[in-house]
Amino acid sequence: MAANREYFNRRLHSLLGVVPIGIFLIQHLTVNYFATRGPEAFNAAAHFMESLPYRYVLETFIIFLPILFHAIYGVYIAFTAKHNIGNFSYFRNYMFMLQRLTGIITLVFIAWHVWETRIAIGFGWAELNYQLMESILTEPFFFWFYVIGVVSTTFHFANGLWSFCVSWGITMTPRSQRIMTYATIVVFLALSFVGVRTLFTFAYGG
Repeated sequence: MAANREYFNRRLHSLLGVVPIGIFLIQHLTVNYFATRGPEAFNAAAHFMESLPYRYVLETFIIFLPILFHAIYGVYIAFTAKHNIGNFSYFRNYMFMLQRLTGIITLVFIAWHVWETRIAIGFGWAELNYQLMESILTEPFFFWFYVIGVVSTTFHFANGLWSFCVSWGITMTPRSQRIMTYATIVVFLALSFVGVRTLFTFAYGG
């Protein structure tokens, strides 16, 4: 019974990392990227997301609860998992370790980012606009904190996408797994570019 429960939890953990968390990550980076078109474009995109119907229900069940489960179980995996040196290549074991490390960094980053933006906005301490992010990211410490956080998050998602395809039986052969490796590297680089380019825009005006 315990083995079946762990199997289910790992599959659910993997699924939630892609749907809905991965989709939300892409959407969030896309909205933020409007900053590269100027403050007005970012503010319009951000306010559109704020005005979505059933926003709090969507945030609770599509974002916060899935992230909470994924984070808690991910920490459990990070501190209990053993490296499969005999079963996987050195590269895959290296990626396995990076996945666990970036998972912890991502958790810290998301917790701080939610506190600094979503919770502050909810309590009326700040307003979601270009100026808020500009004020945060013009501080050198927080700029590099966000760079590390964004890159860790995009790596964690992209590499997790590879694991998802393996664990869900989508890529079963060595060739398909190798192709997926290249594809997830492209995903990582593309999302990292979008995220870091946005941070530079907020911090340095483009």
